[in-house]
Amino acid sequence: MIEPHAPAPPGAPPPWGVQGQARLPVRPGIGRFLVLAGVFVCAACGLVYELELVAIASYLIGDSVTQASVVLSVMVFAMGVGSLAAKRLSPRAAAGFGAVEAVLALVGGCSAMALYAVFAWTGGWGGPWAEGPRCLLVVFSLTIGLLIGAEVPLLMELIQRIRRQDPGGAVADLFAADYVGALFGGLAFPFLLLPLLGQLTGALLTGTVNVIAGGALVLGLFRGDLTRRARWTLVVTNVVVLGLLASAAVLVGDFERAARHALYGADARAVLRTGAQEAVLTGGTHGRPLRLFLDGRLRFSGRDERRYHEALVHPAMSGPHARVLVLGGGDGLAAREVLRHPGVRRVDIVEPDADVVRLARHDAALSALNRHVYDDPRVHVVTADVFGRLRGARTTYDVVVSDLPDPRVTAATKLYSQEFYGLARRVLAPGGRLVVHAGPLADRRRAFWTVDATIRAAGLSTRPYRVVGRDPGPAARPGGRGAGGRGRAGAAGSAGDWGFVLASRTPVPLRLDASRPRPRTLTQAALTADALAASRVRFPRPLPPSTLVHPRYTD
Repeated sequence: MIEPHAPAPPGAPPPWGVQGQARLPVRPGIGRFLVLAGVFVCAACGLVYELELVAIASYLIGDSVTQASVVLSVMVFAMGVGSLAAKRLSPRAAAGFGAVEAVLALVGGCSAMALYAVFAWTGGWGGPWAEGPRCLLVVFSLTIGLLIGAEVPLLMELIQRIRRQDPGGAVADLFAADYVGALFGGLAFPFLLLPLLGQLTGALLTGTVNVIAGGALVLGLFRGDLTRRARWTLVVTNVVVLGLLASAAVLVGDFERAARHALYGADARAVLRTGAQEAVLTGGTHGRPLRLFLDGRLRFSGRDERRYHEALVHPAMSGPHARVLVLGGGDGLAAREVLRHPGVRRVDIVEPDADVVRLARHDAALSALNRHVYDDPRVHVVTADVFGRLRGARTTYDVVVSDLPDPRVTAATKLYSQEFYGLARRVLAPGGRLVVHAGPLADRRRAFWTVDATIRAAGLSTRPYRVVGRDPGPAARPGGRGAGGRGRAGAAGSAGDWGFVLASRTPVPLRLDASRPRPRTLTQAALTADALAASRVRFPRPLPPSTLVHPRYTD
């Protein structure tokens, strides 16, 4: 252990950095413990900021692997730059650390609100990375990374000012507190902050804790290292930051309502935050079409949902259909079309989100649209992970309807894998059919034909087809915000469509049941023509299947 330097003579200017021992209001051992406690709190807050950016980017933009990679790589790079830049602040480590924490608390605490505001009011996340709202995500990642990176060198200076010791031992103590704090922040975000407070309030609370911890450490422990002017400047700065964060927390409810109004229009009438997503119902009254949005992506529109669901269900129902399994489809609309066919004895629905089922049961407009299918004794709903439920299935079905999110949404990629279709093949009865919503064909040709190739790799014969959509909804119009989903009819401004793949163990004809019921929006001639049109835009080269360890749906 290196002995501390002798204190400066009376009247001499205070020593800075590690050249002298700090004048502490407590014993050095307690002071050292308080610095390490500050490291713990700051590390926890820093990791929450990182996870917050990853989460909100994944919810609003989609493709969580890409967003996580961009955010984390930019932040780690910025942390290195911030560590180098912090060397200039070493002579004034206490004042520098206080300033860094105040700015970090303000930027990190308000980051989620700023990103959500841009998402709601600027027309979405389209455009290359160098332009548009996506650039703001990179700016926040870079700024927060710079500030987090500046913390460790400054804290190293402060802990050495208390009691100089071997640099290796100081680094070990500092990083131990830092890593334990990061563990706490990483667990607190998904298990406490996100479910109890939500993204916006959770980020604001984290910023509040951050500025209080930083200000208390500097003003309480190292106030002797600050001039009178520096102390008052830091006090005023922290009070202003706390005031801004508190004001934002008070107004967060009004902000969310205004942003939702900008995002969904004036007729948003039901908002449900589930454990997995945010569900918003709009319209359904005064002649306005009913629409369901999940995490900002249009799930269905009442203007043309019938065309989608008839195209999804009716071709697969041509043949035996006593037992039907619907994967997803918690809104009950696919089951509604299934129940129109005579001879259906049982419909099993596997929906991951129980709140979507609850909404479909009890919302007057939605339950009327699905014709109260959940009151039918033949319908049995299970809330479970679709992949896990299919893996454990012991029953066979004549028809399996896969009514799941777009394959390019990372969370749903495993539900479009070769392994998943292998499980679906296992539950098909002899002569059974599987139908899959494969996303739009017009502007996502590669993803569509990858679905087809993946189903064939699982040992099934396929018949791809498509139907033209009509109402893409606000999430897919020019300037829209959707990242996919069955409601998105295509690229903004393009003629949209829905793509499907019908599959069976043996070659299956693409036809409608000649007996009743007749679809209202679909004819055999149109279905045959659309299937022919789909075959004409086949991908120019063979595509490999998508698997759990090698997903292939990102363009």
